[in-house]
Amino acid sequence: MIQADFTLSPERAVAPVNRRTFGSFVEHLGRCVYTGIHEPGHPAADEHGFRRDVLDLVRELGVSTVRYPGGNFVSGYRWEDGVGPREQRPARLDLAWHSLEPNHVGVDEFMSWAALAGIEPMMAVNLGTRGVQEAVDLLEYCNGTAPSALARQRAANGHPEPYGVRMWCLGNEMDGPWQLGHKTAHEYGRIAAETARAMRAVDPDLELVACGSSASDMPTFGEWERTVLTEAYDLVDYVSLHRYYEERDGDLASFLASVTDLDHFIDAVVSTIDHVAAVKRSRHRVNLSFDEWNVWYQSRPESAVPNGDDWPVAPPLLEDRYSVADAVVVGNMLISLLRHSDRVTAASQAQLVNVIAPIRTRPGGDAWRQTTFYPFSQASALARGEVLRLDAAGAPFATDRFGDVAPVDAVATWDRDAGTAAVFLVNRHPTEEAVVSVDMRPLGLDRLVDATTLTDTDPYASNGADDPLRVVPGPAKVAEHDDVARLRLPAVSWTAVQLGPADR
Repeated sequence: MIQADFTLSPERAVAPVNRRTFGSFVEHLGRCVYTGIHEPGHPAADEHGFRRDVLDLVRELGVSTVRYPGGNFVSGYRWEDGVGPREQRPARLDLAWHSLEPNHVGVDEFMSWAALAGIEPMMAVNLGTRGVQEAVDLLEYCNGTAPSALARQRAANGHPEPYGVRMWCLGNEMDGPWQLGHKTAHEYGRIAAETARAMRAVDPDLELVACGSSASDMPTFGEWERTVLTEAYDLVDYVSLHRYYEERDGDLASFLASVTDLDHFIDAVVSTIDHVAAVKRSRHRVNLSFDEWNVWYQSRPESAVPNGDDWPVAPPLLEDRYSVADAVVVGNMLISLLRHSDRVTAASQAQLVNVIAPIRTRPGGDAWRQTTFYPFSQASALARGEVLRLDAAGAPFATDRFGDVAPVDAVATWDRDAGTAAVFLVNRHPTEEAVVSVDMRPLGLDRLVDATTLTDTDPYASNGADDPLRVVPGPAKVAEHDDVARLRLPAVSWTAVQLGPADR
């Protein structure tokens, strides 16, 4: 039996909870947009073609921001194709995903959907096949208030008020040879700096995200960040990080321990950022936007793109069906993002609907929650106030990829004003239960309000259209407690705990 003990101490406060940690991502990829968020003629569609059932699930998920329109897609995208009368919009070849983009949904439709969903839009500009002028034009179309041609065009298209988008990604994964317009670090650093200067000439208060490495195992990792920031440090506010994990060769133990790698990735990028700041003697602070993260089985047939003469519209792509084990890894990734809240101040889980997503739909049919929906929705709903760092605990178990790893990982949040706290825990041991104690006395709390666990006797159990409630959170195994909460965490499980003061 694993034993893990945690003490919630205000002295271990990291930073305030950032609502932008709970961001997501909508790309013109597969069925994310078409038959995902947008399906005219669906029984649940509104007058604009947006699926109300999906909107309800997005709100329940607790998404704060959504990055759009890509992703790899953005590096070949002409934003002008997606505005104006729909019948006049051209269909274009999408070279990133070998699909046909009809441009039925574009900037204005996305902004309308974002308002309905209650989320903050986060836009990406094309620095692959396009450049400075196109980025400035898109900014002016979205945010322009002066009576310019592009602001007038937006108004003529039915949107007189500016959208006021604050966060802008300067391209996407430009370090990747798969990216249209792939560049060296120096080439990208220069165009990122030039684009940032031009965009700030329109609006100096934008928050700009420079492309970091698309994965920590890229051969240019580290040197890419150093070179890009040497060119653009004082002009940007964030460096992006992207990371996906999958179980390989049946190695469940290593998969469950994936966040060991994620923690090192974040710490390494922070060190590089701060090195460049020191060399430049800059007082400007650059933080991290982890704007693509998830479990993604890239080796599965679902991730194979069309080829040859087949250019389908919205083909099923990357439609992974997620298991309990996948949900535990997603929950552990959220724990890592929260405990790095002093530097990771924005994040986007990729993606929102159908494509490696917590929400799935059938064309003309139902929408349902995948297993990964629940850790995200619970963390978004319960994380308030300040993040309290907790160290992974319990006798280590062996993994082939990461060595010995502590089985129980956790983070807490504390809302001083409300007198409440939340604790998020994963037991990432593949076979053994853990007995966990949470000492809440240093916070002046003494009541376990609620505790739920997501688990299953089969770590590969999942939800689907045929059985959408196969895996849902249930009551946690809670022992008698006073001001120390004691719980039993099954192997391969995610647990969310709410704490508060005694009833008066």
